[in-house]
Amino acid sequence: MNVVLASPVVALVGNPNAGKTSLFNALTGSRQKVGNYPGVTVERKAGRLPLADGRSAELIDLPGTYSLEPRSPDEAVTRDAVLGRLVGERPIDAIIAVVDATNLRNHLRFALELKALGKPMVVALNMIDLADRDGIEIDVAALEELLGLPVVPTVAVRRRGLEALAAAVSSRLATPATEALVPDGDIAPLQREARRIATAAVRSVGAPKRWSERIDGVALHPVAGPLLLAGLLFFIFQAVFAWAEAPMGWIEALIGAGQDLVNATLDDGPLRSMLVNGVLAGVGAVIIFLPQILILFFFILLLEQSGYMVRAAFIMDRLMAGVGLNGRAFIPLLSSFACAIPGIMAARTIDSPKDRLTTILIAPLMTCSARLPVYAVIIAAFIPATQVGGLFNLQGLVLTGLYLFGVIGALVAAAALRRTVTRGPSPSFLMEMPKYQWPAPRDVGIGLYQRATAFLVRAGTIILVSTIVLWGLASYPKPPANWEGTALDYSLAGRIGDAIEPIFAPIGFNREIAIALVPGMAAREVAVSALATVYALEGVDEENTDSLVETLRGRWELPTALAFLAWFVFAPQCISTLAVTKRETGGWRWPIFMFSYLFAAAWLAAGFTYWTARALL
Repeated sequence: MNVVLASPVVALVGNPNAGKTSLFNALTGSRQKVGNYPGVTVERKAGRLPLADGRSAELIDLPGTYSLEPRSPDEAVTRDAVLGRLVGERPIDAIIAVVDATNLRNHLRFALELKALGKPMVVALNMIDLADRDGIEIDVAALEELLGLPVVPTVAVRRRGLEALAAAVSSRLATPATEALVPDGDIAPLQREARRIATAAVRSVGAPKRWSERIDGVALHPVAGPLLLAGLLFFIFQAVFAWAEAPMGWIEALIGAGQDLVNATLDDGPLRSMLVNGVLAGVGAVIIFLPQILILFFFILLLEQSGYMVRAAFIMDRLMAGVGLNGRAFIPLLSSFACAIPGIMAARTIDSPKDRLTTILIAPLMTCSARLPVYAVIIAAFIPATQVGGLFNLQGLVLTGLYLFGVIGALVAAAALRRTVTRGPSPSFLMEMPKYQWPAPRDVGIGLYQRATAFLVRAGTIILVSTIVLWGLASYPKPPANWEGTALDYSLAGRIGDAIEPIFAPIGFNREIAIALVPGMAAREVAVSALATVYALEGVDEENTDSLVETLRGRWELPTALAFLAWFVFAPQCISTLAVTKRETGGWRWPIFMFSYLFAAAWLAAGFTYWTARALL
């Protein structure tokens, strides 16, 4: 009779910036999945860790925290997970305490707190290479003896020590748990013990590398630091257009070839129309911008893994303080450049409830990647790709300006909110500076793969369904033989557009734009596929495969295009963002407030832009 051994659950736990995520990626590789913890919108990363006995453990990457006394909802998840209090989660069988070898004294205090839980535990002495670089010599055997726990030196970004760590976990899982000690809430004894152990285990301490100090001398300088950050962001937005031009052309040619193939293969009818004007024109109009999105994510991952991201938050602390927030809000807001949903979730790391709520309410004003296809198609259609000053691309400058307007809008909104509906004290900003290190190509590759997969899944689900539904609404009912207008005029989508057009006509939007904004609530980039579908169906030649860029150039005036860009700087967020906001705030009050103020801001911004452009052009 074969006995099936249960898969144990092992948790990666440690202070922020200890290298947990890099270690998790190195241990699990492609065997990982991302979701949320039951009942909470905190990201849950899980993967498979092969053990020496032939089993695979479920490895969980818990949010970073400094102690089991949480100061934020994010840290509360870690506490509840290690204590077995999370509903719907299996209890943790063992712990890997990830400790920064270059900051042993501070990180050991939390490791001692985890040890007191009595669970089988292994210490991963991570970033040992950076300790060697800084002349820090650690006696690993002495550290093991002092802690009474296995200690395995690791370098996650170079995949060093992984086999030894997995073997140590297998061995510890075979040992029974000990009795947990009841904490008394006083961390001073643990801090003294951590200091004693670190002093005994560290044999020598070298001077910090001068190049690291010199970099911080510039990166954290009150004048040079903000200029460096602005320069980096400006370079990124220039690269988004310049580097993506060739691969976008390849994708566009592939979509056009697909449309030609369908037109040549299928007879004229509803199926051909749906594939050419719905699926390929609509979904293809979004997928074409995948290279730009990946370039943006590539730079964000580099900033995170190099250790610069936290320094950027430190630089922004003074500016954030001027609107009633602190630097801790900067990282969730920067995450919102990728998507407002993880940005809102990341706000759980903020201690102050008022700061957290304010950050959630302004996160959708950050220019998320879903807006990038909208910006890209309008900029490509109406802004010439000329050089400015012989150095800069005009299209990149406009894109940079749109991102900047989003940031300014978020700061203005934060200042207004902190003085009204979210009034309250803002705590001081305190965050440990991570070590500078070269980003791990494997981790960057995994991050880009996950982002690309998420985008393509979104394109193949939400965007595809929305596009097909819109095609159906724009194609039926069919007009009678004596109908003098277009088929779109007679369709259900055309009638819906006629009904809501008066709301948007004062700001320069036509019926086709009004129609596209409705499915755009499902996901912002759906507005691009909706426009492509609507204009494809409105064309007199159903075999027309002109790109959306070419179509818009012949249909819109420049003031309308500029107003459309202004609308999307402040555009009300997608349904998924509203749902996450409702979950984070515990009701519909704040999501409804968020939608209302963003809709009003978008309408006013688009109207101001349209009438100003009409007056000047």
